[in-house]
Formats: sequence, structure tokens, C-alpha cells
Amino acid sequence: MQANKHLLLFLFVLVSSVQYVSAQEDPITPLPIKAVKDTIVAPLLPPNILNDSIQVDSVTQDSSQGKKPLLLDKIKYKAKDYVRLSQKENKIYLYNEAEIYYQDTELKAGIIIMDYVKNEVYAGRIKDSTGTYTQLPYFKQGTNVVIPDSIRFNFDTQKALIWNSRTEQQAGAGSLGSDAMKVLAEITKKENDSVYFLESARLTTSKDTVDPDYYIKINKAKFVPGKKIIAGFSNMYLVDVPTPIALPFAYFPLTTGRTGGLIFPTFTQDPNRGFAVQNGGYYFPINDYVDFSILGDFFTNGSYGFRTQTIYTKRYRYRGNINFRYENQITSQKGFSDFSRSTLYNIQISHSQDPKASPNSRFSAQVNLGSSQYFTNSFNQINVQNTQNNNLSSSISYSKTFPEYPSVNVSLTATHNQNISSNAAPDADNITLTLPTLQASMERIFPFAKREGIKKGIIQNINFQYNLRAENRIRTNDEDFLTGRMFENAQIGARHTIPLNTNFKVAKYFSVSVGGNYEDVWTAQTFQRGLDPNDPDSNREVVLDTINGFDRYNRYGLSASVGTTLYGTFNFGEDKKIQTIRHVMRPSIGWGYTPSFEQFYDSYTDLNNEEVLFSRFEGTLNGAPSLNKSNSISFSVQNTLEAKVRDKDSTKLEPKKIKLLSNLNFSTAYNFEADSLKLAPIGFNGGTSILNNKMNINFSGSLDPYTIDNNGRRINTFNVSNGGSLLRLTRASMNLSYSLNNETFKKKNKDGEEDNESELNDEYRARSGGRTDDLFGFGLNDDTFNRSSKKNQDDIENPIYGTVIPWDLRMQFTTSYNNSNRQNEFGNTSLMFSGNISPSPRWSVRVSSGYDFKNKGFAQTQLGFQRNLKSFDLRFNWVPFGRNERWDFFIGISSSILQDLKWESRSQRIR
Repeated sequence: MQANKHLLLFLFVLVSSVQYVSAQEDPITPLPIKAVKDTIVAPLLPPNILNDSIQVDSVTQDSSQGKKPLLLDKIKYKAKDYVRLSQKENKIYLYNEAEIYYQDTELKAGIIIMDYVKNEVYAGRIKDSTGTYTQLPYFKQGTNVVIPDSIRFNFDTQKALIWNSRTEQQAGAGSLGSDAMKVLAEITKKENDSVYFLESARLTTSKDTVDPDYYIKINKAKFVPGKKIIAGFSNMYLVDVPTPIALPFAYFPLTTGRTGGLIFPTFTQDPNRGFAVQNGGYYFPINDYVDFSILGDFFTNGSYGFRTQTIYTKRYRYRGNINFRYENQITSQKGFSDFSRSTLYNIQISHSQDPKASPNSRFSAQVNLGSSQYFTNSFNQINVQNTQNNNLSSSISYSKTFPEYPSVNVSLTATHNQNISSNAAPDADNITLTLPTLQASMERIFPFAKREGIKKGIIQNINFQYNLRAENRIRTNDEDFLTGRMFENAQIGARHTIPLNTNFKVAKYFSVSVGGNYEDVWTAQTFQRGLDPNDPDSNREVVLDTINGFDRYNRYGLSASVGTTLYGTFNFGEDKKIQTIRHVMRPSIGWGYTPSFEQFYDSYTDLNNEEVLFSRFEGTLNGAPSLNKSNSISFSVQNTLEAKVRDKDSTKLEPKKIKLLSNLNFSTAYNFEADSLKLAPIGFNGGTSILNNKMNINFSGSLDPYTIDNNGRRINTFNVSNGGSLLRLTRASMNLSYSLNNETFKKKNKDGEEDNESELNDEYRARSGGRTDDLFGFGLNDDTFNRSSKKNQDDIENPIYGTVIPWDLRMQFTTSYNNSNRQNEFGNTSLMFSGNISPSPRWSVRVSSGYDFKNKGFAQTQLGFQRNLKSFDLRFNWVPFGRNERWDFFIGISSSILQDLKWESRSQRIR
């Protein structure tokens, strides 16, 4: 009984204490907000999350229960609408623009639920007022980004389960955007930071990842971000339609930078060589500075070819490439009359040095040599414009500058020039080499003036230089090229030159220049001529003996010139359309004297007892000195003609300047020492631009004051004395080029600029020395002409132009006239043209052709079009007739990642 009394007393005191504590708290005043049931339902989440009415338990959970947390850093989280903590469920609810940050992991979504006992998060979408799902989860860990519909992620194990994930992976050297691989998977399991397992996935490079125009469907795959995707059965779909393109397993490399791999070939057919596999090979990235690729062609009749390319570069030092091409061509089959075998090769080397690498020395190389018929006969020549080349040229040089006064520049150069024209004789020496050429020059020295300051007068302006050119020249043909026989007729020589000059003013308006030139010529061999004394008198012939050994001669001359500048201005009034015409004329008179160097000449008596003069230096590298004395006066005049016209824009206060004649030049000479024909023909040349500088006109010619006899030889009789005109036009040439586009005839805005922001690009890549304006054709696989319009149309679903259709046109007209022997005939007269037009933003059409008016025939003609199919490119190019008749068709994925998914077909050149 006593114990019960004590128990009742204890309970009374306890209840009183609780009431006292409660009495000390402020009363809670409820907010006057009407409770409305939330209609937003997040997918993949429990339905009672947003309607949870469980009271928050005031008793703190025992921390000793449950597993020990493995979090290594603080978790930061926030949300726009609310953040709610449920201690009963051990979860935190974040709604609307929810964000969580933990170490290198970032998660954003419409709704996020975090279990802080299991260290897991669940993220999903929310619906807006229209019922559309928004705020898709954004999951980023390190550099990998995944955008799914919902995700479940554990901070401890770093594992995740992802539904309808979308991620973008850069691969190779591709650019951002459409050239990246997009990976879409219904279910993705993240095993760790570097391994994902995909189920029901799609791979595409299409910009539209929700409804791509193509994709590769895979059932299961292992995905290593930034490295690779290893997949099982893979099937290509076009617009959700399966295609026969399928593989039992597939490997997709995703490594950034350069990676080695196979280059998929093209399958073609040649009527003379059978079926072929072309342009297949392998790419080797040797290191960060050098790579190497090899491609091959194989025909069923035994013909084959291979091409190698090496590209190297080192920033701020040098860069270059080396290309080698070889072909073993077999036509027909052994035993047939038309069977033939030939080999072709071509070597191209390019090396350039950064000027900052070594300011006082420089090495460069531009090499293009090989078989003369390579560009015309190669069975893999897709750059048709190269077939129009007539020359191959090369140059390898090293130069060194010694900057101390007087500075000296020394260079060593090896050059190559090869005539590959079809008109060249088969046995002609069509290859010229210099192995090497040594050049040295010393800067100009003024011995009677200080190095700094202005030089005045005759004495202070006296200056001289020193120049050296030594050369080993070789002339050979294709058969002897790169053999020991090509050195048999090598010519070796050197030339030392010392020019001495001074200049001064006379009467303030006349510029006078006086000087002389001394030249010392060295040679390693000379030639002796004469009749063979061992032959009978009736059959004696002139023989040529080669004398090996050092020999030299010198020559010199004097010169002087005086010139001035005259200005003529014709004013018509400011109220006239043409207000002023300004004529600038620069006349010049020069004198030159060169003595006769008969001391370097010998003679022999021929069978007619006539004395024949010859020099032992005839036929050497630098030739022989002149036997004739020259004492001549030269005349020249340069003209330019400009005009000031009233601007069409009335707001402009200043008149507009235009050039009527960019230049118009005349020149001739009179030789006092000549026994006849003392007056040289008058040469002229000029040029101008018209039609708002869209058309360039250049012309040149020659006017002869003397007449000719019945044999076409000039005689010492003026043409006017023979009943003709004062001057006889003997030759002339003219070149007109015109370039225009759809913006040419538009009105200009107030700033004088055309309405468009940028003009179409008229320049295209040079092809082994060919032209860059498409007038000689374009590459059959060249898609650069469509890139300018393609860049701005990728995001247009159904692009249209309205009333503006971009186009451009280039034309060039060339003609020549010859009347040296009264033939009065025109030489080559041709019109070349090329143009592009885009009927719609995704279509591009191009043409290149020309017409020869003399031979009455078309030049090489090409037609081509390209269609941008969003993720695909479609091309067709056609040479409809001529020696290079062929066609080429291509359709394939635009992205470089999957560029081997293509279909290409081309014809071989019809011979």
C-alpha cells in the first residue's frame, strides 16, 4: 500500500512537470492557407510522397541503429518550392528545380528524394500545368553527363539505375554538336565511374535525339564513357525502319584524339581491270606529333596501287606532310594483243617552319614530282582538275642570315621542274633540276655615309652590293630520271655580281640614277669548235670538244636613268556627274652601255673558206658574253587615270573615287651601235577594273615600226615608208575575268556595304598545283562547296529561301592575236566558267566548263550536286564527255565518327 502511494505521487509529479513545460511554450497559430491536394504525379516514385501526412517524430532516432554511413563529404541540396524532412522514413524530399551536390557528382531534377540512411537518391520529372513532363534529371559525374527520365543513385557504391538515359560522347577529332555520338538507352546500369551496361539502346549522330532520322539499335552493350561501346547484335534503322545492315556484334571506339583503325574501302568495277577494292587501309597514330596512313587499291586482273601519307607537326616549330603514291597498272590479260603493263608514282612533300622557331635560319620544302602521266592515267585520280596541269615543280631550301653588319644571307636550294604536257615530245628532256643552287647576298653598303640618318647628294648615295649564284643544272627525261645517266650532261657554273649605284635629284622634280654593274662568270667546262682534221676535205664536219676544267670571263656595263612624275587634272564642275579626271604620267629615259667582249671569241674557217666566230663559253650554264657592243637609250611611260564622280547617296559630302585605268605602260629602245633596225618594237600593257570592280581587264601587245619582206623577216625600212601604217601590230593578248553572285546587283546600304553579312567563298582548296577557282574543274569527292550553306541550315526543319536563291558565277575569257608575218590570225580563244547555285538551303548544284572558239569544242566539263539530308550527305558528280569521262555517286553519314557507313559507286575513266 505504501508502495502504491509512492507510485501515485511519482506519477502526479511527472504529469505536473509535463504540463508546466508545455505551459512555458508559445501557442502555435495555424496559417490561414487552404489545403489543396497536389495533382502532380512524378513517375517511378511512390504515389504517397506528395500527400504524406505523418507527423514528424520528436524523438531522435538512435544513431547506433543501422549501418555506419560511408559519405566522405557534405551533401549540399536545395529546391525552389520546398525541402521536407521525414525522420520516420529517413528521407529528404526536394521539389521543383531540385539540386544536390556531392564531391564531383551533380544532380538536378524536378523532384529528388534522398534516403540519408541508405545514402541513395531518387530523381524524376514533374508535370507542368499543360501535363507536359519538364525538368528532366541532369546527372553529371566528373565529365560524364547523363540526361534520363529518372535515376536511382547510391553515394556509397557509386552505382546507379537509369531509365531512358541520353548522353553525348565526343569521339575522334570531331567537333561538338552533330559530330558527336549520342547514346540513348531504355535502362542503364552504372556499375562504377567508368562502366555502364545498356539495355535496348540506340546510337546516332543525328542532332535530333528524340526522333533521329537514323540510329543503330543494340539489345545489350557495355559502355565505357570516352573510350568504347561493345555491343551485341546491332541493326541500323532509317526513320525507324530496320535495314539489312546488321552485325552479330559491334565495337564503337569513343576515344578522343587520334586512334588507329581500319579505313573502310570502296568497291568499284573497271571494264579493263575487273572488280576492284579501292581506298581501303589503316591509320596509325604514331605519337602526339606524327601519324601515318596507308591506303591500297586491288584489281582482279592483277593491277594494284598503294598510297601512304605522313602528317607531322610540332607547335611553334614546324609542320608538314609526306605523300607517296605508286601504281602497277595492267591492262587486259596476258596473251591478248592489247595487254600492257606500266608503273606510275608521285611524291609530294610539304614542310614549313614557324618563323619564331629560328629567326635567322629557315628550312622549307615543297615537292611535287613523279611520272609525267600520273595525273592523267592514274586509276584513282578523283581530283579531275589535276589532269589539266602541265607542270610539276619542287623546291627544297635552307637559308641562313648573319645579322652582323654588313648582314649576309646565304641559301641552298634544290629545285625541280617537269613538263607533263601531252604535247611534249616523248624523248625530249622534259625535266630540269638544280642540285643545288647556292645563293649569297650582302646588304647594300653606303661607304660615304653614316649608317643612320638621311643620305643626301651624289656622294652619300653611292652604294654597292655583292651577290653570288652558283648552280648545278641537270636536264633529263622520264627514262633517265633518278638514274646515274641524268648526271652525264650536268652543267656547273657560278656568277658573281657587284652593282654600283647612286641617285640624286635635279631641279627638285627629276630623279636621276647612275650606276654600273660588274659580273664575273665561272664555269667548270668549256667547248672547243672546229673542223675535224682527220676527215677528208670533202667530208669535214664541225666537231665539238668538251674541255673540263675551271674557266672564267667577266663582263660589265654602265647605265643611267632620269624620271619624273607629271599630274594633269581636268575639272568639270561639282554639279556634274563626273567632277574631276586626274591623269598621272611617269615618263623615264634610260641609257645603257655594254662593250663588246671579242677577247673571249675564237674563229675557224669552214669549207666555204668563211671565218666563223665562236666562244668557248657557248653552251655553258651562263652562256657567252655578247660580241656586239650596245649603246642604247630606252624610253618608257607609265599612266594611271582616275576620276571623281558624284556619289549616288545624296547624304555623302565627298565624291567617290574610281579608277578608269589602273595602268597603261609603253616602252621602247634605240640602239646607236646597231647597223640596222636600231629602233626596238614598242611594247605596251595595261589593265583596269569595271562594273564595280567585278570585271578585271588586262591586255598587252607589241607595235613594230619596221616592215617585213616576202619571207617574213624584218628589214631596215619603216612600215609607213612601205605604204603601211605608222606602227604594225605584231602580237596582242587580252584576258577578262568576271565574278558575280546574287548580291552583285543589290542596292547597297548607307554604309556602302551590301545587304548580306558575308559573301560566298570563291576559293577552294588547291589540288597539287591546280587552279583554286574551279575553272579547270573540281574534285569528284569534294563537298566543300556546300559547307557554307550547310552550317546555318542544320537547325531548320523545312528550310525555304523565299525570293532569294544564292548563286555565284566566275568567267574568264582569254584570246591572243599574232601578226608577225601578216598571218593576221587569232590564237587560243577560250571562255572558261564555273558556278554554284543553291535552289534550296539543303541543295547545292555546281558546274564547270569552257568553250574553245578556235578549235570549236568544249573544254573539260563537270556537273555536280549535293543534298544535305541532315545526318547524311548525298553527292553526285559527272564528267559527261571527254578523255576524263566518269561519274561518282556517294551517300553516307556526315559525321566523321560513323563515316564508314556509306554507299559509294564510281566509274573508271573511259580511255
